[in-house]
Amino acid sequence: MADEALTGASRLVTGPEQPRLRMRHRLARLGAVQSKSAVLDPLFRIIRASHPKADLAVIERAYRTAEHHHQGQTRKSGDPYITHPLAVATILAELGMTEPVLVAALLHDTVEDTPYSLDQLRSDFGEEVARMVDGVTKLDKLEYGETAKAETIRKMIMATSEEVRVLVIKLADRLHNMRTLGYLRPDKRVRIATETLNIFAPLAHRLGMNTIKWELEDLSFATIEPKVYAEIVDMVAQSAPGRERYLRELIAEFQAKLAESKIQATVYGRPKHYYSIYQKMMVRGRDFRDIYDLIGLRVLVNDIKDCYAVLGVAHAGWKPIPGRFKDYIAGPKFNMYQSLHTTVLGANNEPIEFQIRTHEMHRRAEYGVAAHWKYKQDLREGVTPEEAGLRAMHQLGVMSKETEDPSEFLDSVLFEINSDEIYVFTPKGEVMALPVGATPVDFAFAVHTEVGYRTIGARVNGRLVALSTPLQQGDKVEVLTSKAEGAGPSRDWLGFVVSSRARQKIRQHFSRERRDEAMEQGKETLARDLRRAGVPMQRLLTLENLTAVANELGYKDVPNLYVAIGEAHLGAQSVVEKLVQLHGGEEETVDTVTEDVVVRQRRRPVSDGAQILVDGDDSVVAKFAKCCYPLPGDEIIGFVTKTDGVSVHRADCSNVPALKKEPERIVPVSWADGEASATFVVTIQIEGLDRARLLSDVSSALSEQHLDILSVNISTNKHRQFTGKFTFESADPTHLQHVMNQVRRVPGVYDVFRISG
Repeated sequence: MADEALTGASRLVTGPEQPRLRMRHRLARLGAVQSKSAVLDPLFRIIRASHPKADLAVIERAYRTAEHHHQGQTRKSGDPYITHPLAVATILAELGMTEPVLVAALLHDTVEDTPYSLDQLRSDFGEEVARMVDGVTKLDKLEYGETAKAETIRKMIMATSEEVRVLVIKLADRLHNMRTLGYLRPDKRVRIATETLNIFAPLAHRLGMNTIKWELEDLSFATIEPKVYAEIVDMVAQSAPGRERYLRELIAEFQAKLAESKIQATVYGRPKHYYSIYQKMMVRGRDFRDIYDLIGLRVLVNDIKDCYAVLGVAHAGWKPIPGRFKDYIAGPKFNMYQSLHTTVLGANNEPIEFQIRTHEMHRRAEYGVAAHWKYKQDLREGVTPEEAGLRAMHQLGVMSKETEDPSEFLDSVLFEINSDEIYVFTPKGEVMALPVGATPVDFAFAVHTEVGYRTIGARVNGRLVALSTPLQQGDKVEVLTSKAEGAGPSRDWLGFVVSSRARQKIRQHFSRERRDEAMEQGKETLARDLRRAGVPMQRLLTLENLTAVANELGYKDVPNLYVAIGEAHLGAQSVVEKLVQLHGGEEETVDTVTEDVVVRQRRRPVSDGAQILVDGDDSVVAKFAKCCYPLPGDEIIGFVTKTDGVSVHRADCSNVPALKKEPERIVPVSWADGEASATFVVTIQIEGLDRARLLSDVSSALSEQHLDILSVNISTNKHRQFTGKFTFESADPTHLQHVMNQVRRVPGVYDVFRISG
């Protein structure tokens, strides 16, 4: 990378300076610290590209220290553990970070995972590096239990509020972990990816580090929703050629317009990221074609006046769409982002989005806070979030000091890092940042907690307004307060405040009334876990059973049991286990779950010609289990119940492992030869990305297979994911796989599978 940079620089210099420049490059290479191992050479090349005078000796010493202490440790992939800190340091070097950050990155897991102590590290590498390593070191989970994640994030925010480089290291650490996630168990992959999508990608956005944010989002999306991700990748691949051709023509046309106005600019198509496409489809409810066919151009110029000149060219050449122009140069976003945004109508009345910015603004948009180090050669010291223009990170630091409950703090962080801001003015003309949709009550609590508690009214721009009125950008807000003894907030405010601070303070005020809410939450959680366990809820969830479980667990009555579940002091799963034991244990529960319709031999309806042979005998009473409802052609096993003969399960039924704990009750079963004209009922589930005519296309695909559809159940969730259950008759069980393969070919469908029942 460094060599490429030098080559590029050489091409820009001509005449007598060029030989001199080449000689300087050779001297620089000869005078550089030579690493004892070729493993550091790629890292050193990247560092020199951004910081030619960097002290490489201290980086090599840090690497040797980390290598020594991680000796013998391996990652899940089987690679030596040292490859991870080296990869993290390389990511940070590509961002342009300086020596102290790279040293901290190489050592960031030593304190956590090896005997190397923080005091030793401080003695070897100084207070600055030790402070950063401590900021990214996770806390001991044995000490904090279930709250470890929230406490770790709290510590990270606290450290970041004083030293922003801590979070930059943590983001690089998470990025490499996401790139190598494939070696973990599927459940662990999904948990880490969800945490990354909810917490770390928005934090990268807060720091303006969009290159990191986009990659974290796409990697998380591919892990959490692999089928949806694959479907979007496929749709993008199919649509790309036509879009790219039109984009080339449009860029050539616009470059010609800029040349006529004598404006030097770089113009290219704005890349679209898979998760961004998914978000627009799900959140805005738009069709894939509407999103992907929307052309986005990015224009980079040398100075600010050229930005506005380019805007003029775009508006003169095409018709601008009213309300779509935003000037983030005059009013930057919370993460330092600056750009001009506008949308115009092209020759065929198709919308074309423009982002216009200077090269410096573009670097800041890509690298965010890291641009401070990458493009300012003399900058070696850390900066606080406020110095970097990151008010939101400072506010999170303040919040972490005020909030004692780790779970509540984590909820507040999730809200704060995912919300956009507006700016309003106090009566004295001071600017205050609030979340979009904030009300005068949010404003009051942002001023001071006591002001919030005593608020009784508000004036916005000199006019009295309701406390629930959403504030707009640039509003001047004045809060009216009460001096009466005992003045306090209204519980109704929780229905319209949007800031986590206001919500948190109001809830604290009403903490005595939270018992009822916790009780309802506990009831819902217990009922949900009982349904998931597949046990008979009406039979177990009686006052007598619940009282017995409450007494056994040390609670004086059932309401206290519900409150404990609702406040997460007691796991609902442990209550479910107690109820099952009270009901007679696992054996009785399995028998209850598998109770079903008895298969009466030789009297089955014509529409289902399946007969069961129990150990070769067709006279034994058998029943199909509801949990999996076997169909002719399935591999099956039999389980002798206490009163209802033999229960027949599919061999892959989720209840089979429990049944096999009693091998003496397992009997061989098989399908009897059915009549040639016999038919059976089957239900399949189809999942896909909701779009216009999807149901029609799926129905057509089924009809083409000459199927008689008996029932259809369709639902679409808030993420615009389509789920359809189709029940139909088929005379040939072997034909089912062919049917499902045909349905999978419908655009937008990413999964088809048979379900029970």
